[in-house]
Amino acid sequence: MRAVVQRVSSASVAVGGEVVGAIEGPGLMALVGVTHDDTEETARRLAGKLWTVRMLDGERSCSDIGAPLLVVSQFTLYGDARRGRRPTWQAAAPGPVAEPLVEAVVKALRDLGAHVETGVFGADMSVSLTNEGPFTVLLEV
Repeated sequence: MRAVVQRVSSASVAVGGEVVGAIEGPGLMALVGVTHDDTEETARRLAGKLWTVRMLDGERSCSDIGAPLLVVSQFTLYGDARRGRRPTWQAAAPGPVAEPLVEAVVKALRDLGAHVETGVFGADMSVSLTNEGPFTVLLEV
């Protein structure tokens, strides 16, 4: 699994012009991608990393201050454009595999005590955020 994680002061995701998930920071916005060999254990490890990664002001984590997270599925994180000009998506897991694993990340975060908002899997989403810092990292588990 991969996640592009940004420290935010606010973030939201809308589908069809309607906001379906939003957080006010400080918090983290995580775009989560799933590949073919990911498992529920991988999802739990990513959730633990998201909850405890020290990206917030003063080197604190979401777990330190109860900061919220916005988690949005993002199959394009496994796009490969090394050859040619058109990315391939072969490394991205198909929806029936990826959706339950993204849901497992969200469930594991909530089980850890996190306030988590989400997008809608497979929908055409509009994501808005204010990146603090800017501070963005790529997490892989």
